[in-house]
Amino acid sequence: MNDITAYILALRGPIMITGASGFVGANLFHMIAAHRKDVFAVVQRERNWRLRDVPDAQLLAADLNDLNVVKNMIDNLRPQTVFDCVAYGAYSFETNVELIYETNFIAMVKMAELLADRGVAAFIHAGSSSEYGSNSAGPSENAVCEPNSHYAVSKLSSDSYLKYMGKHKNFPGVNLRLYSVYGPLEDTSRLMPNLVRAALKGGLPPLVNPEISRDFVYVDDVCAAFVLAAAKMNPAMFGETINIGSGQKTTIADLVSVAQKEFSLTAAPQYNSMQGRVWDLTDWYSNPDKAFDLMGWRAQTPLPVGLRKLADWIAPLTDEDLGTSTKLSVQQKRRSVSAIIACYKDAQAIPIMYQRLTDTFRKLKIDYEIIFVNDCSPDNSAEVIQEISAKDPHVLGISHSRNFGSQMAFRSGMEMSTKQAVVLLDGDLQDPPELIAEFYPFWEQGYDVVYGRRVKREMPMMWGMLYKAFYRVFAAFSYIKIPLDAGDFSLIDQRVVKWILTSGERDMFMRGLRAYMGFRQTGVDYVRPDRMFGVTTNSLFKNLDWAKKGILSFSNVPLSMLGAVGAGLFTLSVLLGILAIFLRLIFPEVAPRGATTLLISILFFGSINLLAIGIVGEYVGKIMIEVKARPRLIRAAIIRNGQSTNVLGPHAE
Repeated sequence: MNDITAYILALRGPIMITGASGFVGANLFHMIAAHRKDVFAVVQRERNWRLRDVPDAQLLAADLNDLNVVKNMIDNLRPQTVFDCVAYGAYSFETNVELIYETNFIAMVKMAELLADRGVAAFIHAGSSSEYGSNSAGPSENAVCEPNSHYAVSKLSSDSYLKYMGKHKNFPGVNLRLYSVYGPLEDTSRLMPNLVRAALKGGLPPLVNPEISRDFVYVDDVCAAFVLAAAKMNPAMFGETINIGSGQKTTIADLVSVAQKEFSLTAAPQYNSMQGRVWDLTDWYSNPDKAFDLMGWRAQTPLPVGLRKLADWIAPLTDEDLGTSTKLSVQQKRRSVSAIIACYKDAQAIPIMYQRLTDTFRKLKIDYEIIFVNDCSPDNSAEVIQEISAKDPHVLGISHSRNFGSQMAFRSGMEMSTKQAVVLLDGDLQDPPELIAEFYPFWEQGYDVVYGRRVKREMPMMWGMLYKAFYRVFAAFSYIKIPLDAGDFSLIDQRVVKWILTSGERDMFMRGLRAYMGFRQTGVDYVRPDRMFGVTTNSLFKNLDWAKKGILSFSNVPLSMLGAVGAGLFTLSVLLGILAIFLRLIFPEVAPRGATTLLISILFFGSINLLAIGIVGEYVGKIMIEVKARPRLIRAAIIRNGQSTNVLGPHAE
């Protein structure tokens, strides 16, 4: 076990590490990547400080709670060795119960089922000693588990699933119950980095009860356990649970004593000066015998040596590296953008859009991805996107099952985006990609939304005037402030995107919804060119329907106007009635008479009633669309690396 390199080289590839932006996952990735290039780090959205030097080709951004995204990733990568290091709920501030179970259990099950169908060589899951709960005093793997938190229950559920899959379905899965892992790349809000950081300055940090114990195991030893479990995978190990700890009970008082000796500290510890975690126990240590019996693993790094190694990592870090908070956070500029292009009958324009976007992002020197959303276009858009994605991993394609419209195309891309901001563009090249270079500085200055303002359009004057009139009527009617002449073309920060995606609307009007979200917004003027290829898919009736959608979504003025018109006509009718009676009594010869007057009055008031019913009907129709709660959109396929993967069912909404 002293030389883990041979076992790393023996792993069957490709190798996939999920949760690679976390402490253990990042260390495992770096250990393997030092010897192999077929190892891939899977992150939730993008690289963080732990992975800042990882080549783009070895980084995969995927939401593991989205089954279709996971299926597409697995079908493209075809991993043979998978290290699952994803976890949520281990930190005291991670309290979303639904997300704990969705991340730690449901997502793991979905991924394991896909891997089982495709034949994986080894699936190593990062479990937790928390699974033992209150039965934490050196338990063996077959000891009774008494979970005492949602996190513990979720991890124990994963353990039970892997046991079932291994023993009854011959799935090569193993659950490693990790104890208190420490080492480089750990958040400095955690005990060990906090202790070492203070010790390097000649002091000690605030401490909890000195009798609380842990089983500290150095991260390199833990990574070695992952590698050994995968390299030595055999049917006898399928479904097994293995403790990964030092086997040593170390109290906080013991830890302080070691630190004082290792760093020559004279400072007196201030115990009980900080609140402990609710799940901390006085007897919490492992029985690692099974790890040695099954795969010859034991923890190799003594605690003093581990503390010194951790100190070697922390010592050269600057205050900027460590951040002003207690959590290590290498400060990064906003540097990643997802371009989302709604495509319908744009096959000729897609390659040009791709090239212009690529040139723009490279000029800005930022990380990027390009998401083409083929909204069931009748041309060969899907094939064009697939061909481009085969040459450039920055390109992702989405194909819809039918035409859902540009607004749902944008939403579909936003749901799949993995960067710090999105840019929305129409696929006909009327939104010039080069303008992103003008959006970007405003985003850097702190604006959350930067939209393009169409000061002029290259189109017939009549159409230009109608468009300008619509924006002014829309702004006048709307109950929120709507920027004039601002279409969908915009750069939107990810935190605004998240709020937009919480909107339950199915009849979506993006530019109005974007304004509704608030935050800091500004506009950039540009001249909107005509379509480069083909003819516009809009018509007078489509544009009228578009205007109606916007006004009805963000204005109650039509209903208010009906009330005002009704009140006015009622008043007018009363006055006319009084006038008719007066004329009949005083001037009978000039009083209105005959069927013509009556017919005109009936037609007038009848038309007003029909108009009122029609406007109310439009609102009722929108209500019906929303309450039916049909899928907002349906993805038929996801295109990545030149491969088109059919989307599974219900997660497509």
